[in-house]
Amino acid sequence: MTGPPAGPGLPGRPPLTGLRVLDVSQVLAGPVAGQILGDYGADVLKFEHPSKLDGLRELGQAKDGQALWWKVVARNKRTVGLDLGTEEGSHLFRRLAATADVVIENFRPGTMESWGLDYEGLSSDNRGLVLLRISGFGQTGPYATRPAFGTLIEAMSGFAAATGQPDGPPTLPPLGLADTLAGVSGALAVMMALYHRDARGGTGQVIDLAILEPLVSVMSPQPTEFDQLGRLPDRIGNRSELNAPRNLYRARDGKWVAMSTSTTPIAKRVMRTVGHPEVVDEEWFATGRGRVEHADMLDALVSGWIASRDRDEVIAAFAEAEAAVGPVYSVAELMVDPHAVARQVFTTVDDPVLGPLIMPGLIARMSNTPGSIRHTGRPPGADTDAVLAGELGLDPDYVIELRARGVIG
Repeated sequence: MTGPPAGPGLPGRPPLTGLRVLDVSQVLAGPVAGQILGDYGADVLKFEHPSKLDGLRELGQAKDGQALWWKVVARNKRTVGLDLGTEEGSHLFRRLAATADVVIENFRPGTMESWGLDYEGLSSDNRGLVLLRISGFGQTGPYATRPAFGTLIEAMSGFAAATGQPDGPPTLPPLGLADTLAGVSGALAVMMALYHRDARGGTGQVIDLAILEPLVSVMSPQPTEFDQLGRLPDRIGNRSELNAPRNLYRARDGKWVAMSTSTTPIAKRVMRTVGHPEVVDEEWFATGRGRVEHADMLDALVSGWIASRDRDEVIAAFAEAEAAVGPVYSVAELMVDPHAVARQVFTTVDDPVLGPLIMPGLIARMSNTPGSIRHTGRPPGADTDAVLAGELGLDPDYVIELRARGVIG
């Protein structure tokens, strides 16, 4: 599809059915964007160099030679082996791009152009094409050509500086936060571009998405506070600058709970539940800032009460009081939590090698046009022949010749 859909979507079908996406990105940010589009029905073709496969196939844990992270992020994608750096590979990709709605790439700026795959050339054959370009620092600016990974972005964005214990070092997240956030933002940007094209009679366009910028948006309002007040946040561990009590507390059985008192009424219910109603009448208790100034005292009162009870007893008491508290779970605990089970936060997908495979489910539930997970990440080049011979109509003997020369995989 390279223009407005031919007719209304059918109830029960994924909302992006008929959308064609060419994903030439690697590892995480771009692939996450492609995963989300694929989860909601887009036909995503995942391209890899025939001999230099996506690094995600080697990251993280594996079982029976199968990379588990790949199984999740590459789900719902067909895999095609193609060397874009060759003249023939570039030509074949241009032919496929002429039939596509979206191309996703996250190479260092200038790489696609070096292969003759600049947007001007791609869009000359397809005026409706949307090109999502994800890179560490964007397509412009003095850092544009620097190599960047999410770790660097998490450090530069201010996130690490504001995270950690007061007497400890800046702290990085133990997961791909910046990349994943950029991937979600990229999928959103693609949908806005497609809305402009299809609902507003526009054309395709280039989306320049720097991994740095979505994470900077998460740091709000810190930049504005620095501009107006000249202040930077201190590292405060699990506390909040906005409200108290807010922290992690250890129960009698050694398990932990998290508490947030984002409003004064909730803070009052918390303190009454822990047996200290006297503090709610203090003048300073009426504002979040006042409670933060007395966080040490409030934490002592709350932690003492929680420490004398098991975690389930604590959660039950706070639930009855309609105060916000939750367990600090490992992923293993969340997987069997009754709410997570009822909501299908995790889903099981059959994998041809590993069998039933549990992974995170869809990020949103749509009542009329739900998404689906149709298969796990596929082997390298599993769909090369189907795409090149079946869809582009290449002669089977020519396909064999291209594979022998390493152009395709």
